[in-house]
Amino acid sequence: MKFTTLLGASALSAAMAVGTAHADTTTIRVQSVLPNTADEVVMLEAFAQDVADLTGGSVQIEVLPAGAVVGPRDIMDAVDAGLVEAGFAWTHYWGGKHVAANLFGAPVAGAGVGLDNIAFLSWFQFGGGKELYDRLWDEMGVNVKGFMLQPVGPEALGWFPEPIESMDDFRKMRFRAPPGMVGAAYADIGVPAVAMGGGDILPALEKGTIDAAEWCCPKPDSVFGFQKVLKHYYLQGLHQVVVNADLYLNGDVYDGLTDLEKKALEVAANASLSKSMSYRIFENGKALKDLTDNHEVILEDTPADYFTEYMAAAKKALQAAADEDEFFAEVWQSQKDFADIAVPFWAGAQASNASLGKAHADTLK
Repeated sequence: MKFTTLLGASALSAAMAVGTAHADTTTIRVQSVLPNTADEVVMLEAFAQDVADLTGGSVQIEVLPAGAVVGPRDIMDAVDAGLVEAGFAWTHYWGGKHVAANLFGAPVAGAGVGLDNIAFLSWFQFGGGKELYDRLWDEMGVNVKGFMLQPVGPEALGWFPEPIESMDDFRKMRFRAPPGMVGAAYADIGVPAVAMGGGDILPALEKGTIDAAEWCCPKPDSVFGFQKVLKHYYLQGLHQVVVNADLYLNGDVYDGLTDLEKKALEVAANASLSKSMSYRIFENGKALKDLTDNHEVILEDTPADYFTEYMAAAKKALQAAADEDEFFAEVWQSQKDFADIAVPFWAGAQASNASLGKAHADTLK
């Protein structure tokens, strides 16, 4: 009684409200394919905070590092089975479950029609992409609700021990490349492509198991320490012009949320799409400056024949997948139809800006 008197009626009501909210809290454990120090997880934590703020704390997202519950390759199955409430990865990782996952996670060579990360986002939000994305999980046969969070790109071609003047030089290199359709396109043009996890790349370079490698972009590449072994860095590549990291939420957990909580996830995801791109541009810019100023990294220009050879291989792979799978064909056709309308404007408008930006960059060398 004395405690109640000291608090006062209004304070007691507030305390009871907090207790009630806590009792109704939904905790969503998200296992990532990455360690919690990764930039992707930094952005995922920001998404989690937005969700908590928008729901008044009724939905709490706890990020677990790779391997906390299951191995990285088993995350989708674990979410489907309810072993963990949610997972976080790049959606093309699940191309083995359905080939169309490649078109949402990493559409090879910009889907063969020049989609960069911003144009891809336009397709996703306004060109019919989200509706197809929502169908992907049923096509994949998993009990999942997906949220696209982090469009990244374009990714760098990668790191090399010496300059490559042509594709003939490239083909002499044992090259770490992403798995799936992206890596298969490299193999089709004669590059000895080897798939491996990010943490395995530097040891493989140091042992000579591979000669050259790609991972992502200046910031995450430098965190892995590739600059300790290789000094020739090529920014321009086609293999992953767009890469998307997503949240996969168990369908039963999602269905158990209130309409307001579901809306909060949607709003926070939309905010993440923008914030992740903004974050990456500045962070990669700072990292690139550090690499060239302090680590003797040399920026090189990608050989012209890379673009023609890789694009031909990418289009061949895309067409083969479309011939074999009806849903893949539907998604790819949607991307091509969108590109027919949007890319002439977007590519044309960006050409002068890219030239101006390169001229500015050249003055800093």
